[in-house]
Amino acid sequence: MTRRAQRSERVRAVCEGTVSVWLIALTVVAALYSVAAVAHEVRPAYLSILEEAPNEFDVLFKTPTQGDARLALKAVFSGRTETVSPVVSHPTDDAMLQTWRMRMLEPLPGQKVLIDGLQNTMTDALVRVAFINGNTWSARLTPGEPSALIPPSQSIWDVFITYVDQGISHIAFGFDHLLFVAGLMLIVRDWRKLVRAVTAFTVAHSITLTCATLGWVTLPSRPVEAMIAISIVMVAAEVVRMERGQLSLAIAKPWMVAFAFGLLHGFGFAGALVELGLPQGDIPLALLAFNVGVEIGQLAFIAVLLTAVYLAGRVVAIPRRATVASAYAIGIVAAFWCAQRLDAMFL
Repeated sequence: MTRRAQRSERVRAVCEGTVSVWLIALTVVAALYSVAAVAHEVRPAYLSILEEAPNEFDVLFKTPTQGDARLALKAVFSGRTETVSPVVSHPTDDAMLQTWRMRMLEPLPGQKVLIDGLQNTMTDALVRVAFINGNTWSARLTPGEPSALIPPSQSIWDVFITYVDQGISHIAFGFDHLLFVAGLMLIVRDWRKLVRAVTAFTVAHSITLTCATLGWVTLPSRPVEAMIAISIVMVAAEVVRMERGQLSLAIAKPWMVAFAFGLLHGFGFAGALVELGLPQGDIPLALLAFNVGVEIGQLAFIAVLLTAVYLAGRVVAIPRRATVASAYAIGIVAAFWCAQRLDAMFL
């Protein structure tokens, strides 16, 4: 081999090693970010305002908690209000429920509702208003936009957009769901098989999302969350097994495993949607919109990963050890979540 060829080979090896290091680093950083993110509160708050008599409203305000700490959030209206009954607080496993009745001294339509303190958090708040005449209004408030104007009524399109947005937001912060999809992509290298696997995952979680949200099938949330973490560990283990040349059902027929675990992940999606609440007059529409939002977020995540791999592959061949390292990183994070969630079940 000539010196020039040797030098070229060394450069290629260095490039491959650099790519490998960067891929591993990026995977670990993403994993650590996801671990850190769950240490902060990203579950949504929920404010329900139900008109029981002219200008008198029953209010339910649910704010997330971590241990004994509650997010410092407060519902504020731009018009004058009068508290008819005292605020009653009721703690649950992961939230504080506050209920009271208020009288609006000025018409509620046309007022602004503000979730004070939301701008200092990482979470969103879903607000739902139901008027005595049957009109409803829902909106998602964010740290960047913690207030909104309450209109006299809400169109079907507004409901659809609100719940699509909420579905995208949920999958964007659903690091466990995203890591499962990433692990699935490490197993399925052929794009046709990937389409079948993703379609199976989508169909499965759509089924359980609908059944659980409508109350047809219910499972406790904490065991479901622990099982979701276990499903990620199992997928990561299958990646390592495949790289060793072994064969299994997940490797031979990934769509079957994606469907089975998709049923489980659907219960996780349903838990988030139940927390948000559904507009009683538009439940089918809200379900469809939330699921569409989840799929948009999921497909966007897949597109980003495929684009990154394609661009990296144009520069140098991605070394095999990067795939194994990524699988181990995913598995370690999922195992941490599993231990954390199992510990929470028995506290």
